[in-house]
Amino acid sequence: MKKWYEELFQNFAESYETQEYTKGTIGEIDFIEKEINYNKSFKILDVGCGTGRHSIELAKRGYDVTGIDLSECMLERAIKKAKEVGVTVNFIKADARDLKFEKEFDLVIMICEGGFPLMETDEMNFKILESSSRALKANGKLIFTTLNGLFPLFHSVKDFINSNSSDGVSKDNTFDLMTFRDKSILEINDDNGNKKKIVCDERYYVPSEISWLLKTLGFKKIDIYGCKLGAFSRKDKLTTEDYEMLIIAEF
Repeated sequence: MKKWYEELFQNFAESYETQEYTKGTIGEIDFIEKEINYNKSFKILDVGCGTGRHSIELAKRGYDVTGIDLSECMLERAIKKAKEVGVTVNFIKADARDLKFEKEFDLVIMICEGGFPLMETDEMNFKILESSSRALKANGKLIFTTLNGLFPLFHSVKDFINSNSSDGVSKDNTFDLMTFRDKSILEINDDNGNKKKIVCDERYYVPSEISWLLKTLGFKKIDIYGCKLGAFSRKDKLTTEDYEMLIIAEF
């Protein structure tokens, strides 16, 4: 039986690209480039690359990029898009919990919940961080975004999701304060126009948890900020108003 995140991204590649949260690619890559001092020699791994929007933009700017994802549908779309714009990205179908890379990359990115908070157990989520950290070189950097556990303490997740959704996507949510998990029923239209109902299970994290997990993996410098769509910035102090947080970790 497929997990909810596998079911979600089955036959959803084109519809995915219409969602509001995919519109910030250029600004996000501008920030990532600045973080690595525009060093074109960097090898970059995009975990949960989806349809390749970040991978392809990085490749267009001259970087050596590998993109991994669990969804064949999303990868097929990514490969097609890369060919259309004439860039080379090494797209691979892989499970982020069990990456086979060892100290190969200067930078790992995992943007727009590229797998990390979507797993059904905390242990599985940790495996994604563990696998990503193992893929980094000794002086490597990890940049990722995840759901901010401070947000649902002050706001309705259900109202936020539905107010920011494109046509055809809606959610009915229940947030559990004991587990910081949001159980929800997601209603979408797939690429063929078929209506689908998916039972989702996402984990929200508070900053102290993220810091502890990353320190456990050997990261020495961990910075956490608010996460604005298409406008990542080290000037954005994380608050309860931020639905997501931006994490930058270095060994």
